[in-house]
Amino acid sequence: MEGLKAQLEELWPVVMGVGLNVLWALLALFVTWIAAKLVSRAVNRLTERGIDETLVPVLETLAVWGTYVVGGLVVLDIFGANTTSLVALLGAAGLAIGLALKDTLQSIAAGFVLLGLRPFRVGETIQFGSTLGTVRKIGLFTTELDTPDGLRISAPNDKVWGETLTNFTRNNSRRIEIIASIAYGDDIETGMRVLRQLVAEDPRILQDPEPAYAVRALADSSVNLHLRAWAKTDEYWDVYWDLMKKLKPALEAEGLTIPFPQRELHIINGAEKKPARAEVFEQQ
Repeated sequence: MEGLKAQLEELWPVVMGVGLNVLWALLALFVTWIAAKLVSRAVNRLTERGIDETLVPVLETLAVWGTYVVGGLVVLDIFGANTTSLVALLGAAGLAIGLALKDTLQSIAAGFVLLGLRPFRVGETIQFGSTLGTVRKIGLFTTELDTPDGLRISAPNDKVWGETLTNFTRNNSRRIEIIASIAYGDDIETGMRVLRQLVAEDPRILQDPEPAYAVRALADSSVNLHLRAWAKTDEYWDVYWDLMKKLKPALEAEGLTIPFPQRELHIINGAEKKPARAEVFEQQ
């Protein structure tokens, strides 16, 4: 009995020490969690101070993970771990993991390039490859977009950076192109006058650059008139749709017709009563 009591007395300081270390570690983890929340909120408020919101998601991720790493090192130090050796070990492990996850690292590197060069920002409409959408977030690994039909796309940053990027909303104005087809028997100047009248009636069409009118092509079934006009980027589709809606009634009001492709079929019989053959001609 005396021996057991002596052993308990010897173990008691060890148990107390471990217990205190556990309590300190739990307290450190709790403080780290609170600090990460505060850091996240502070980074999100940077937009109120004029920081581009495109940078915020990546800055938030780096700051939060940095806080957790510091908290983890504090916990290890509480238990007496050699943090210097641990950091070296983590560095070696990080190198091995990096070689195994090189595609992921490429996405991270591409994310930093996108944030540095800023070919697009949050809220802008872009296209890369066959993907078209409005940018919602540029993260550490992926770029998130909303497509025109309401889908959310998450694309790896290296895929975004590796394609030719088209930014539809970066410039203040955008050119509208309208093709008006009239019959060969119609007057070209009358068609041009209709296009000029449509432009004059729409104040949203910019006069600088000046609208341009031309005969684009003498097609198989029609004479194609070409209108090039400029509008503000955020009004582009409204102006385009209104012009297309008004074009047909305006042409018809001037007695012009919009032709459609037609074919004439001629049956030719040979002199020696060979089987009849058909030849198809496009009507001009």
